[in-house]
Amino acid sequence: MSTETIPNQTQNLTDGMHIVVDALKKNGVDTIFGVVGIPVTDLARHAQEVGIRYIGFRHEQSAGNAAAIAGYITKKPGICLTVSAPGFLNGLTALANATTNGFPMIQISGSSDRAIIDLQQGDYEEMDQMNIAKPFCKAAYRINKPEDIATGIARAIRAAISGRPGGVYLDLTTALLASACDQDAMEKTLYTVVDPAPASLPSPASVDRALALLASAKKPLIILGKGAAYAQADENIKTFIEKTGIPFLPMSMAKGLLPDDHPQSAAAARGLVLQNADVVVLLGARLNWLLAHGKGKHWNPDNHFIQLDVDAMEFDSNRQIEAPVAGDIASSMEAFVAGLSKYPIKSDPAWMDMINKDKAVNDQKMAVKLASTAEPMNFFNALKAVKDVLDKQRDYYLVNEGANTLDDTRNVINMYEPRKRLDCGTWGVMGIGMGFAIGSAIVTGKQVVSIHGDSAFGFSGMEVETMCRFKLPITVVVFNNGGIYKGDSPNLSGGTDPSPTTLMPDARYDKIIEAFGGDSYYATTPDELTKALTAAIASKKPSLIDVKIDPSVGLESGHIGNLNPKTVIKEAH
Repeated sequence: MSTETIPNQTQNLTDGMHIVVDALKKNGVDTIFGVVGIPVTDLARHAQEVGIRYIGFRHEQSAGNAAAIAGYITKKPGICLTVSAPGFLNGLTALANATTNGFPMIQISGSSDRAIIDLQQGDYEEMDQMNIAKPFCKAAYRINKPEDIATGIARAIRAAISGRPGGVYLDLTTALLASACDQDAMEKTLYTVVDPAPASLPSPASVDRALALLASAKKPLIILGKGAAYAQADENIKTFIEKTGIPFLPMSMAKGLLPDDHPQSAAAARGLVLQNADVVVLLGARLNWLLAHGKGKHWNPDNHFIQLDVDAMEFDSNRQIEAPVAGDIASSMEAFVAGLSKYPIKSDPAWMDMINKDKAVNDQKMAVKLASTAEPMNFFNALKAVKDVLDKQRDYYLVNEGANTLDDTRNVINMYEPRKRLDCGTWGVMGIGMGFAIGSAIVTGKQVVSIHGDSAFGFSGMEVETMCRFKLPITVVVFNNGGIYKGDSPNLSGGTDPSPTTLMPDARYDKIIEAFGGDSYYATTPDELTKALTAAIASKKPSLIDVKIDPSVGLESGHIGNLNPKTVIKEAH
């Protein structure tokens, strides 16, 4: 900043870059995740100068994932800063994933000269970023003039967190960032956004319709989605479920909204409740592929649906929703709890008895798997060792990705508190792990345990350096069976190249963290894993445990092999 004298007045000059930072700070932004370079390096420096924490990553996709999960946890838009063109594209995957999952996030990218881009004259990292971003996010905006910075930031914040949350792209041209402007005049344009996510109240008629239908049910079921967890309406959700006695089935990121060991949990009887429930309440959950679209052999074809969602466009997406309730989850659940005085709903205990019998059978099957003494370890006896340690902790965040590692961890590791299981969500994408782990550790300061398959870890493993640089309390656990799904698949040609699903059989991922000063562990037995995980968590230091898993174990595509088209596989000669 400088003071420059011009005729008849003294002007305090600043630039667009400083005004962007001031606008973000005025709206409560306290953390930015990103990768710096032309033209946004000084933006990160100025943000840090005024007290905004800047978390620098090794790849923009991980920075974007960290911003997205920060948004999910805090209900404020997570901010990801990227450079132009390739950096923007790297962040765009995380932005699209945030939108698909309903995570509030803003990706801010610098961009090249508009005039040159529009004539395609070949500028440095030339790309029409805003128009490329539009199909992959909830909204996209470009700020061209310093006097529009406050408006652009306000529009991005509102778009990210109002209605169904999602990803927003904000394009800052190089010319804007470098624009000289009068600081006093620009400060007068800045403001704090008022009520950026206003409540959306459900209509009384829709609430009555839903509760009347639920009161008629013989075998009701509540499915909890991550939208219910995001809403932070925990007490009213718990009150409604416990007062009605209705069994609940949590989707993956809704685990812990009520404890997994809650007596009304139907998680261990998933197949039975879906096939027998006559009225199903979709509470912040969508009838997408994760619920077989509400159709087919997994579902009772004669059931009826109640759906609570902030976006009415979601209703009737796959099945008729007979009682749609359009409104934010917090407001809707407040109305549902109040409505119990008019509709004294009480689930038939015989329905819960039926569920408990099925749970007992499935729990016994799981107990047999967990009691395995197989050497090398399989997924289940390794997870038993992890479970024994984590059941004593409870106050931690669990990040999870992989195929078999994801599916089996979800089934074995109980969650007891809301919004603490963070995984690949709606798209089922790999590579979210390290970004989610770092993002959750930064915004909460809590211990994070991040469990990856070896293939999934490879997408973002270099971020181990980031977690060591910031000295974060993250323990990374890599289930290493030497492959994608498993490590012993043959090369069908009989050649010496590894098969398409084979990774290095003797890889030692624990050695990576040693290069950056973190703590490393290598476990080949459940006892070694128990000791390693206990020590790593107690240290509160960045740590990584390489868990040796039998390369022959693992299902193709995990639990969703039906989605992976198969040819007739012939054995190698």
